[in-house]
Amino acid sequence: MKEYMVKNGKKLRCGFTTGTCATAAATAAAAMLFTGETVENVSVKLPIGEMLSINIMNPCFDLEGVSCCVKKDSGDDPDVTDGILVYAKVKLDDTGEINIDGGIGIGRVTQKGLDCPVGGAAINSVPKKMITENLLRISQQYKYNGGIDVLIYVPEGEERAKKTFNSHLGITGGISIIGTTGIVEPMSEKALVDSLKLEINIIKEKGYERLLAFPGNYAERFIDQTLGIRGENSLKFSNYLGEVLDYAVELDFKEILIVGHIGKIVKVAGGMMNTHSNNGDFRMEIFSCYSALYGADKEVIKEILSCVTTEQVLVILEREKIYKQVIKKISERAEFYINKRVNNKIKTKLIIYSNDKGLLN
Repeated sequence: MKEYMVKNGKKLRCGFTTGTCATAAATAAAAMLFTGETVENVSVKLPIGEMLSINIMNPCFDLEGVSCCVKKDSGDDPDVTDGILVYAKVKLDDTGEINIDGGIGIGRVTQKGLDCPVGGAAINSVPKKMITENLLRISQQYKYNGGIDVLIYVPEGEERAKKTFNSHLGITGGISIIGTTGIVEPMSEKALVDSLKLEINIIKEKGYERLLAFPGNYAERFIDQTLGIRGENSLKFSNYLGEVLDYAVELDFKEILIVGHIGKIVKVAGGMMNTHSNNGDFRMEIFSCYSALYGADKEVIKEILSCVTTEQVLVILEREKIYKQVIKKISERAEFYINKRVNNKIKTKLIIYSNDKGLLN
C-alpha cells in the first residue's frame, strides 16, 4: 500500500478504510479462534490486490467466540471516522457459509439506491467481499471448512454518524462500513464523486425523473430565498458538474435544472466541467472576450482583467451598457457545453444568479 501521495504540492499520508478495519478485525478474530492464541497484528488482502499489515487491539475470548478491534487511521484525510475502534466478533457455526452483519454503531439502510439492501446493515459490497475473501483465506490456512458468523460493531458509531451525511442518505443508527480500494487517499476526489453518485441513485430510486443541481451553500440559499423549488430531488455537486451530468445520463434522468453563481457558470462557458480553482481560472478572460465582442474598448478590457470577483465585473458591464449581451452569451455558451456533455440526451435548463443582482438570465 502506498503510504503517501502528493496533492497540490503537499506530501500527505494515506490511511485505511472502515472496510479494511472490519476485515482486519474479523480475520484476526478468526485466527485467534483457530489457534486459541492472541495476535498483535494481521495481514489482509486489499481489493487492489496488495497485502497490508494491521495492528490488533482488545482481543477477547468468551463462550460465544472471539472479538477484537482495529483503530481507524485515516492518514491526513479529514475523515470524521478517524480514530474510532471498529470491532468484529467471530464465532463458528455449521452453516458452511460466511454470514456478516452489523451491530451497535453500524447504520441500517432505510431506503433504496444504496449499496446495501433496505433493512440491512450499512456494510457495502466491497468490504463484505473483502471480509469474506480474507476469512476464506485464513480458513484454508487452518483447514477449516465450516461456517463463520461475523458481527461488525462500532461503539462510537452512532455518535460519529451525526457528523456524516448518513441520515440524509437514509442510513440510521450509525456509520457505514465502506471503501472500494481499502485505502484512504487524502482529500480523495473519487470519494467525493462516489458520494454524489450515491445521492443521485437515491433520488432516482425515489422515482424522480428531474434533477435540481447546484454547486454549494450559496446557491442553495438563493434557491430557497428566490426560487423556492428545492425538494428531495436536489443535489449539491460542489465542483463536479461533469461527473454529475455523466451519471444523470447513465441513470436516464429526463431533465436537469442547474442553478449556479455567475462565478461558477462563466467557467462552464469556457468548457470547464470541474470548476475547482486548482484546475484553472479564466473567468476574467471570458468576460473580456465577450465584452470586446459587444464593443468594450481596450481600457475597459484592462479594467475587467484586473478584477478579482465576478461581482465587480457585473458593475463594469452595467456601466458600459453591455451587461445583458455578455450575460446572454455566457449563458448560451455554458448551455452549449452542458448539452454537449449530456450528448443532448437530457433536457437541460440553466439559471444564473449574482449575490448583488439576483437572477441574471
